[in-house]
Amino acid sequence: MIIPVGAPFSALETPCALVDLDRLEGNLAGMAAYAAREGLSLRPHIKTHKATRVAAAQLAHGAVGLTIATPAEAQVMSAVCGDLLLAYPAVGPKLGKLMALPESVRLTVSLDSARAVEELAAAAKAAGRTVRVYVELDVGMHRVGVTAWDDAIALARLVTERAPLEYAGIAFYPGHIREEPASQDAKLAALGVALRSAIDALTDAGFAPGVVSGGSTPTVWRTHEIDGVTEFRPGTYVYNDRTTAEIGACAWEDCAFSVLATVVSTSVPGQAVIDAGAKALGREPLRGADGEGWGALLDRPDVVVSRMSEEHGILDLSRTDWRPQVGDLVRVVPNHVCIVVHLNDVIYGVRGDRVETSWPVDARGRAHPAVAVEGVA
Repeated sequence: MIIPVGAPFSALETPCALVDLDRLEGNLAGMAAYAAREGLSLRPHIKTHKATRVAAAQLAHGAVGLTIATPAEAQVMSAVCGDLLLAYPAVGPKLGKLMALPESVRLTVSLDSARAVEELAAAAKAAGRTVRVYVELDVGMHRVGVTAWDDAIALARLVTERAPLEYAGIAFYPGHIREEPASQDAKLAALGVALRSAIDALTDAGFAPGVVSGGSTPTVWRTHEIDGVTEFRPGTYVYNDRTTAEIGACAWEDCAFSVLATVVSTSVPGQAVIDAGAKALGREPLRGADGEGWGALLDRPDVVVSRMSEEHGILDLSRTDWRPQVGDLVRVVPNHVCIVVHLNDVIYGVRGDRVETSWPVDARGRAHPAVAVEGVA
C-alpha cells in the first residue's frame, strides 16, 4: 500500500507503528548534547529501532559507532556504520557471519569466557581480520560478565596472546538499576565502587582498559557520575516507552513511538476493544509503580489496555468520561518499545496527525540463510 506524503492517519491500515518525528529529533539531539557536554562517547544500541535510517540519524548526531546484539544486525548496520560493537558473546556458527562483514568495518566483541576468546580468535585468524575485544564484567546485573577481577585479568591476557584479537577495554551493563533516577544513588554508588576496583586491578596487572563501555536508558542521564566510564550505549531513549516514562527516565512527552489502532467494538459497558492485541503490543508487564496494563493511550495516559487476546486489546474506560466510537483511532504507547518494534516491518513517521515518511525495520529477524539438510524429507 502506497501512502502519499501528508495523508491523514485514517489512510493507514491498523494496527501499525507510528513515530512522532519531532519527538524523535528531540530525543536524538538531547542525548547527543548530553554526550558532548559530559565528554562521553555515544555508541547507541540499535535494538530499539532496528532501522538503518534511524541509525544513520544517530551517527549524524555524533555517535561514534553502533551497538548490536546479533550478527544479522551487524550485517544490516554495516551499510551505514563502519564501527560496530557486538555486545553479546558470540560462539559457534554466528562467528562466520561476523567474519563476513565488510573489511572496512571495525568490529568489537564483548565476551566473558576463554571459550569465546578461543573461538573468536580462530575465526578472526581464518578470516584474516583484526577484532577488538571488550572483557565483559558483571557489576550487578547477574546476566553475563565475570564477577572476579582475576578472571577479567586472565581473559585480557588471553586476548593479547591470541592475535589477531586486540584487547580494547571492558564493558558492563547496569540493567539491574531500574529505579527512578532520583532513587538510584545507592546502586550507582555500589556500581561505581565495583567498576573502579576492576579498572584498578586490570591497570595494576598491565591491562588498563582503553575503553570503559557501559550504560542503559534508565541510568543514562547519570552516566557521567560513574567513575571511569568513557563510552555509553543507551537504546530505548530514541523512541522511549511507557516503562521508561513510568520510572522517570523520560517525560511522557518524550515518547515518540505509538501503535495506531482502531476501535472495533464498544458493546460491553465500561470498555472499548481495539484491533491491537498481543501480536501488536507484545506482552511484557509494566515494570513501574503498579505494573498495570499492557499499554496506555498517548493522549489519555489514564486509559490503559487492561486485557489482550492475540488481535484484541481491551481499553479500560473506568477512570475517564471519554467514550470512543467504533471507527475511532487511538495511539497506544507500549510498555516495552523494543519488543513491539520487532513485530513490525515498517514504521510510519508522522508530524501532527499526518504521515510524512516511512522506513523499514530492516534489521528485524535473524536473517538465517536457507540450509539444506540431507536425508530429511
